[in-house]
Formats: sequence, structure tokens, C-alpha cells
Amino acid sequence: MAHPSQLGFQDAASPVMEELIHFHDHTLMIVFLISALVLYVITAMVSTKLTNKYILDSQEIEIVWTILPAIILIMIALPSLRILYLMDEINDPHLTIKAMGHQWYWSYEYTDYEDLGFDSYMIQTQDLTPGQFRLLETDHRMVVPMESPVRVLVSAEDVLHSWAVPALGVKMDAVPGRLNQTAFIISRPGVYYGQCSEICGANHSFMPIVVEAVPLEHFEAWSSSMLEEA
Repeated sequence: MAHPSQLGFQDAASPVMEELIHFHDHTLMIVFLISALVLYVITAMVSTKLTNKYILDSQEIEIVWTILPAIILIMIALPSLRILYLMDEINDPHLTIKAMGHQWYWSYEYTDYEDLGFDSYMIQTQDLTPGQFRLLETDHRMVVPMESPVRVLVSAEDVLHSWAVPALGVKMDAVPGRLNQTAFIISRPGVYYGQCSEICGANHSFMPIVVEAVPLEHFEAWSSSMLEEA
């Protein structure tokens, strides 16, 4: 969960998000070193009148400043491609959920069950109970088992939406007439919040996503109770 004046990412709750944070730190350090070098060169050029005719026309320097940026780009590109393929990989999911975007709420269908599905609306401010977050809490949470591969099929019924949960490293566009898929494994129990990340109309800011990760036995009890209610 994000908090006021937070500068970094939310705490990672999935292996993919941990990889994304590590890649961010790796790239940020490279950018910091490049910025420091450029700042030093600019400062040196402005503050000194000394010149060296061998530096102004040097084949060795040209070779260095051609090869060095290429090496730096490779150091950024290889980890980036690795994470890209990790995010695209979906191996034998234990549970499949279809998330459908509407104006302006989400509906979820547990496709492994016959009649398990519900709509998820934001709880209005006047109806919040102590401890609930304004503009983020929903009347029905998407409950999933922890430490299990979960596949989410994402689509929309009317306009473009985007199903995104930052702590899980998940963001998938919901396009009418198209079925996109993403997957995640939640490494610890908890409640994780997200929002529609595509400008979808007047109430775009009021269609939150709440994912609750519970142990498998608790998930089975929850699904049984939901099926009994249906």
C-alpha cells in the first residue's frame, strides 16, 4: 500500500515485481553515474581555460566514447529482455479469473467454477468503515490463493480500461472484443490495491481493484461460501 510522501515503489508482493524493482535500481545507478560524469565534464569545461590539443582530436577517445555507450546499453537491455520474457510466461496456472471492465466497475468470473462470479464496485465515502481506504475499497474483493500461479484474462465491455495492481507488477489493458492475459504469483498473504490505469470516462478514478491473497484452505472455504450464496 502506498503512503504519503513515498518516493519509491510499493513493497513487492510477487517475484516479478521484485525483479522489476531490482532492474529499476540497476538502471537508476547507471543513469546516476552517467549524469555525474556529464556534470563533471561540463563543470571542468566551464571552470578551466586549459585545453589539450591531443584531446580535441584523438582517435582513442572517439573509440572509447563509441564503445562505452554500446556496452552500457547492453547492460540495460539484457536484464530488461529477461524480465519481459518472465512477465510474458504463463506456466500451468492453478486458477483462472476473467476480469471484465465496465463503466465504471469490474466484474470477475472464476472460470474453473461453474457459477462463481461477482461485480466489484467502489465503496462510497459515506459507507466506509474505520480502517478502509477512501476511493480504493470495494464491496467484493478478488480473492486468490497465495503461492499459486494465477492467470487473469482481461477484457472490457464498453471502452478501454486497464487492470493494474502495482504491488504485483501487473498492468494489462482491457480492450473491448479482445482477450488479454497476464499472470502472477503472490508470495505472501495480504490485501493489494490497484486502479484502472486507462482514462475511461467521467468515473475513471472510481473503479478500484482489490486483490486479497489468502492461504489455500481459506480460499477453498471462501469459494464454497460464495457458491452456496449463488
